[in-house]
Amino acid sequence: MPDGFKSLKEVFNKEPELKKIRDVVKSSDIVNDFNKIFPDLKKIVTGVKTNKSTLIIKIENPVWRQELKHREENIIKKINSFYNEERIKQIRFS
Repeated sequence: MPDGFKSLKEVFNKEPELKKIRDVVKSSDIVNDFNKIFPDLKKIVTGVKTNKSTLIIKIENPVWRQELKHREENIIKKINSFYNEERIKQIRFS
């Protein structure tokens, strides 16, 4: 690459003006990777989205909802360790 030019990756990762876009991409990564992180929950969790640092999970069965609520801290730790950074601080079950 010629001198003075930056790669798209470098610009995307370092430019302060793109922070909001980076945050949106990180949020969508969690949604896309959820079944990779928790393949055993694929049939239980029907909808996943993020809002800031909150993961929103839709679970139809109240028994499973309660069970996952008890495991909330472990789920958060597993997600954050998957990305090697704190992306999720809490989970909301619906």
